[in-house]
Amino acid sequence: MSDTFPHWIYDGSTISDPMGFGERAVRFLRMLRHPKSGKPFQLDLWQERIVRRIYGPRHEDGTRIVKTAVILVPRGNRKTSLAAALEALHTVGPERVPGGEVITSASDRKQARIAYEELRGLLTAHPKIAPHIRTLDYRNRITFPKERSFCEAISADAGTQHGRTPVFVLADELHAWKKRELWDVLRSGLVKTPGSLLVVATTAGRGQENIAWDIVNDARRVARGEVDDPSILPVLFEAPADCDWTDEEIWFRVNPGLRHGYPDIEGLRQLAREGQRRIGDREAFRQLNLNIWLDHATDPFVEMAVYDEGAGPVDLDDLEAKQAPCWLGVDLSSNSDLTVIVACWRDGEDGFQVWPWFFCPEDNLRAREELAQVPYPAWAADGQITATPGNVVDFRAVEDQVRELCARFNVQEIAFDPHLARNMLNNLLEDGFPAVEMRQGWVTMAPAVKELERAIIGRRFRHGGHPVLRWNFSNIEVRTDPAGNRTFHKGKSRDKIDGAVAAAMALARCAADEGAMTTSQDWFNDDMWTV
Repeated sequence: MSDTFPHWIYDGSTISDPMGFGERAVRFLRMLRHPKSGKPFQLDLWQERIVRRIYGPRHEDGTRIVKTAVILVPRGNRKTSLAAALEALHTVGPERVPGGEVITSASDRKQARIAYEELRGLLTAHPKIAPHIRTLDYRNRITFPKERSFCEAISADAGTQHGRTPVFVLADELHAWKKRELWDVLRSGLVKTPGSLLVVATTAGRGQENIAWDIVNDARRVARGEVDDPSILPVLFEAPADCDWTDEEIWFRVNPGLRHGYPDIEGLRQLAREGQRRIGDREAFRQLNLNIWLDHATDPFVEMAVYDEGAGPVDLDDLEAKQAPCWLGVDLSSNSDLTVIVACWRDGEDGFQVWPWFFCPEDNLRAREELAQVPYPAWAADGQITATPGNVVDFRAVEDQVRELCARFNVQEIAFDPHLARNMLNNLLEDGFPAVEMRQGWVTMAPAVKELERAIIGRRFRHGGHPVLRWNFSNIEVRTDPAGNRTFHKGKSRDKIDGAVAAAMALARCAADEGAMTTSQDWFNDDMWTV
């Protein structure tokens, strides 16, 4: 089971509550009524323990220790109901402050309304609370005039919300947020008010190039003790990526509501049966019902956990000083793709190490970020991507980089896909550079892909953890021909795989030149090259 599992929810350990605020919060929530049945709000043990951990522990001056709660729970475990109850606590309950702003935020208006409707139902169902609140549905707002406090639902697709001064923010289903502007606005607004609280309630998402991954992964580090930050409370119900996803014991482990009757166990069994027949349903079950954070591709080229084992440093200065033989793979782009140069060197007797140089048009960095939901501007600012002037990649900058790499390293070959590369290829050949064509059809790429796969799975592929290259690898899906040969395919048009393609080109030529190609195909030879 995951090393971040919240054992404290079940171990019966004492939760500090020196001022009784945790008990006060629990009593208030139990006083609420379900809007349909009129029965007391169902606050099960696992939820009660979370509430006590948020509101009980205090600093010596009485202020709350927890400032952020990250609640990662699979679908169907009523996390939105719990979050709405916490909003009630801050809107009309004992945690309210005069004029306090309570914010429900989500990726879109429809999602934001879900928690809003939950809160409205809880408040209007209570005979002593209902007469004292006003609901303004056209503004998605519930007010408590006596204290001038209110709760409002807003969404990430409704523009920026500058000027907010929230005392409580619910960031609902953060994994679905395509942009981080609203997050930044609300996060900066929370620090304006002493004692503010942020609750992130989400299921697992896909990919690592998004705000949800950043927040959840930071919470994991706190849960593991790698980071000492008591202001963050991690509540992470997630199954290991390599678990047996059909094991019902794991289902009960990561779905805390199952032992209380939710989600429906028969419904989960039906989803699992369908997942055994259809890969897309399997991946959806793993992500949404077991909280396994997935990568972009539905059927990935390699498991990214294995890929990540190759994140050891690549020392370019040392490779330059040693003048180690180097092979370059170049994938030039159309307007919508990345352009990339990947260099490959031998690493010991049978390993490889690579490093990429990415290029992207400067004029559409922000548009690319919104389309692909990855931080192109941040990558450019960090030097992970070179942004060339204009709205298309400047191939002259790419050619200059190739020449610079040849001057710096002991380059043996520069492999180009001839599509879009004819002028650059000819320019380099005229000046005596070792440029060659490497067509990206089945005949050439199938053995290259196989060699790359073997290197990664064999833990013989070191890439330095370059974030853009990792994103490219996580986007790969594989196509297989009737003969069993495999080649790369990008699952979605917005997802780029150019760095992985160039890495396969460079690694294959490196292996072939050293006589280390392990493919059984005898047709991967110099006959397919044009020098």
